[in-house]
Amino acid sequence: MADADAAADQNSGGGGDDHETPVDHETPVDHATRVDHATRVDHLMDGLRAFGANYTEFTRRFATWLGLHSTDAAALVEILYAEDQGAPLSPARLSERVSLSSGATAILLKRLEQAGHIVRTRESADRRVVTLRSSPDIRPRAEAFFGPYAERMAEAMSAYSPQEIQRFEDFIGRLRSTMDALLADEYRDGGPRA
Repeated sequence: MADADAAADQNSGGGGDDHETPVDHETPVDHATRVDHATRVDHLMDGLRAFGANYTEFTRRFATWLGLHSTDAAALVEILYAEDQGAPLSPARLSERVSLSSGATAILLKRLEQAGHIVRTRESADRRVVTLRSSPDIRPRAEAFFGPYAERMAEAMSAYSPQEIQRFEDFIGRLRSTMDALLADEYRDGGPRA
């Protein structure tokens, strides 16, 4: 990973060395701006990685709190979140969200169902479609666990204007679609295509 970051820095003109040689026909001001931009991008990517790691740690602690395996807790969080968004998941969609095969997802769902954390319903006009719902018992526990998280995140976000939030949303959306495209194309078979 460090080699990839170093290669990306080298390609972007970064590399962490603020004293690199300006490219031909570049003024010192242009050079400083380019180096400053590369440094800010590096810091932003570090922040996104750290946020992702922290979110994963919240999910791990939620798992421990409920006595679940971390993968089961991650799936439960996805089911709860999808319900909150008004778009409950099917088993196939959950499988995509947690990056498990359909067989592994079926086993995971059986464990969550047996533990009383989820229920499977048939809400669609097409009775073959299964919808995943959290059980009435798990929602209050999830709200108790994630309540302080939600409050602190809302407080942090309140420092930004609606226009700034829209720009962040656009930025994150572009990063997400880029990652989705990479995973669907170059990394479809597990690693980059040669």
